[in-house]
Formats: sequence, structure tokens, C-alpha cells
Amino acid sequence: MNIEEIRKDFPILGTTVHDRPLVYLDNAATTQKPACVIDSIRHTYEHQNANIHRGVHLLSQRATEAHENARKYVAEYIGAESPDEIIFTRGTTESINLVATCFTEAFCRPGDEIIFTAMEHHANIVPWQMAAARHGLTLRVAPIDESGQLRIDDLLAMVNSRTRLIAVAHASNVLGTVNPISEITRRAHRAGVHVLVDGAQAIAHTAVNVRELDADFYAFSGHKVYGPNGIGVLYGKRALLEQMPPYQGGGEMIANVTFEKTEYNVLPYKYEAGTPDYVGSVALETALRYVSGIGMADIAAHERSLLDYATEEMMKISGMHIIGTAPEKCGVISFLVGNIHPFDIGTLLDQQGVAIRTGHHCAQPLIDMLGIPGTARLSFAIYTTQQEIDSFITALRKAITILQ
Repeated sequence: MNIEEIRKDFPILGTTVHDRPLVYLDNAATTQKPACVIDSIRHTYEHQNANIHRGVHLLSQRATEAHENARKYVAEYIGAESPDEIIFTRGTTESINLVATCFTEAFCRPGDEIIFTAMEHHANIVPWQMAAARHGLTLRVAPIDESGQLRIDDLLAMVNSRTRLIAVAHASNVLGTVNPISEITRRAHRAGVHVLVDGAQAIAHTAVNVRELDADFYAFSGHKVYGPNGIGVLYGKRALLEQMPPYQGGGEMIANVTFEKTEYNVLPYKYEAGTPDYVGSVALETALRYVSGIGMADIAAHERSLLDYATEEMMKISGMHIIGTAPEKCGVISFLVGNIHPFDIGTLLDQQGVAIRTGHHCAQPLIDMLGIPGTARLSFAIYTTQQEIDSFITALRKAITILQ
């Protein structure tokens, strides 16, 4: 990959911060957008902006075709059997909330159990807590080891006759750990248990094929994979989606409405009440095509080299403690240095033009379990360079000198 040429595709990377060139290392929170995605949004508004599915006029037909073509491409990109299994949502959070609401209503009874893991994002914890309160369910938390790896045997040992679903991150946004989803789904399905995968942190870093993973549900957000904010995807196996009730009521999800009753629409529209984000769906397709054009294998290799290089350089710093050392990691490094508060590190790095994340990263139960106040976190993307890692190391050393 020619990283310098790739960087030219991202206008924001030429930005200065506090009179210094931007070093953007907060990609686990959101990725920057290539010009083709920005142009896609502009083109849709300028040339084919019209409400979809309902209009007989040409602009509506064009917008509808573009939106449904985007659905077809997403299905192809993640290996879904049919575009009907692709539900457009506002993001990973809404996708998981949809499953937590509709799956539990269809398949769970009081006393049934849901398992999630200790490394989950709030978006894969809170919806299940809400569902548990509604339906009288029991929630169980699968443990991780000292390196941040999921204890697979312990996880599967928790499964019993009342277990209905396992909710698990494909990759942790704090630890960087990449979980063996295929093994989890294989063993869970033997026991008759369904699996939801939070793919928010994996979709930009590894090739995803939902049929090979055999996930029952897979969720991700456009903004994590160089696409726009406000658009996301829920993949669900057709047999499950057809048995689950709708998530919301209103236009688009209906086939026929009277004052007495409503007949629901077919998949996927059954779960897409209201006007869809057809601008976002088309821009998401553009982002995925952009990534595909570069090649996920090359992207993964590039990010792995950055991960190895940054880890090696960081460990040369006295007092450095990296949180999450599993052998299978994506491009995320959470760390602490001595007794320095991560917020102070993040603030001084920002003043030097380096953008990282600090805090509990929407994984407060994990942070509490680790007994730490939070972490500082850097995360990589397709456009991250080794020179940016060097700039980060230099800025970090200067911050430590000031703070110690």
C-alpha cells in the first residue's frame, strides 16, 4: 500500500491542531472520511434527493435504486445470503438494541439467561439489562484472563438449558482483543444457543464473512469503517428475523394498516420504520468499496506492523503499562504510565497535535474490574503512518516529563 497516496484521499489529515500537523490516533472512536464518501453525500443531495420507495417520480426512483443497491453491496461485502438479511440502522448501538428488544420478546421467558463478556462495550451490556428487567431474565458475565483474552471454555461452561443467546464483541475497543467468533458460534450452536456479534471494532480491520462466522446477528457502524455517521447495519439470519416482532412502528414497515390492525411488511422493511437514511446507505457503500479497492489483507498487515512497532516503542518508556496483551489484537493500544492520570496525558498530547482517547471508553464495567481509573488509548487506521507513531512517542515522552 502507498500510504502517502491513501492519505491524500482524506482531506482532514491536512488539518493543523494547536498550530501543529494533526496526528489522528483516535480511530477506534471514529474514522476519518475519504473524499469519495464526502462527494457521495454531496452528490446524493445535489442530484437524487427524494424520499424513497413511495414516489413515482424519477428522483424518488433513482434514490430508491441507489439505496437498495447499497443494501445489496453490504450483503455481498459481509457474505450475507440475501440483501433481505441486511437491516439499515443508525449504528451498532441501535442494531443491538433492536435484537435485545425483538429477540427477547420472541424467544425468551422469565428465568431464561443471556451471556455477555467482561470486555463488552456499554452498547452490548445496557440493552440486555433493559431486556432482562422487562422479561425477568438472568444475565451472566463471561470472564477474561490477565492478557485480556476471553476464557472460551469458561464462557461455554456457563451455557445451560435456559441460555438463549451469547452477546460478544468481535474485537474489544479497550483491549484490542480479537475473539474467535467461529469457535464460539460452533460450540454455542451445538447447545442450541444463538450468538450476536458486536462487529463495530472489527469491520475496518479484518475481513468479515457472516456465513463463515455463522453469526446469528452481526452489527456494525458506518463511521467505524470510513463511512458517514448515523448509518449502521444489522445482519440477521432470515429464519430469526422472520420470527421476531418489529422494532418500531410507522411508515415503511407496514404492508397494510386499518384502524383495527396492521399487517407488517416483508424483510428487510419490517425493521425499517420511517424514512431510511438513503444518503447514508449510499455513502456507506462508497466507503466499503473504497476499503475493498485497497484490500483488507493489506490493510490488516499494515495495521499489524503499526501495532507491533508502537508496542515495542512504548515499552521502552519507564512505567509503561499496556492494558490488553492478547496475541490476537486489532490496532488498539490502551495504556497507563506510572500514576499519571490518562486525562492529563491526553490533554498534553492534544496540545502537541496528537489526538488520542482517554477515559473508560464506554466499557466502565471492564475498567472497574481492572481496578484502574481509565486508560489512554491510541488506535490505528488505514492512513496511519510509522512517522505518526514516532510523533506520538515524542509527544508522550514530553508529556511524561511535565507530569512526573
